[in-house]
Amino acid sequence: MAYWLVKSEPSVWSWEQQVAKGAKGEAWTGVRNYTARQNLVAMKKGDKAFYYHSNEGKEIVGIAEVIKEAYPDPTDKTGKFVCVDIKADKPLKNPVTMAAIKAEKKLADMALVKYSRLSVQPVTAEEWKLVCKMAGM
Repeated sequence: MAYWLVKSEPSVWSWEQQVAKGAKGEAWTGVRNYTARQNLVAMKKGDKAFYYHSNEGKEIVGIAEVIKEAYPDPTDKTGKFVCVDIKADKPLKNPVTMAAIKAEKKLADMALVKYSRLSVQPVTAEEWKLVCKMAGM
């Protein structure tokens, strides 16, 4: 299993909205960055992803699961981009803020710190374990 982080502004698509979709999940559409696209293509069914509220909140609030692998993004008129379907798995006991992540020296190389604008990013197994620990899980 691989680990990821997906970002959404809560005013656009919040963790609560993702949770409300239940087991059927929702298509993660609208990604228009080629690096993020490659990350979506690499996602496999069963992979886990941190759900990060960007701009407002700036914190990891939950864990999502990939339930359908990459397919053409129906919101992309060019046909160049893809989406995956994700479902909410569980909320974090304690959300982990960007400030807390930046303060943890062991996370200095995390994509969230180095490539903060990238909307879909890989997370290493070590980073995953540490963030989960920081979240009280």
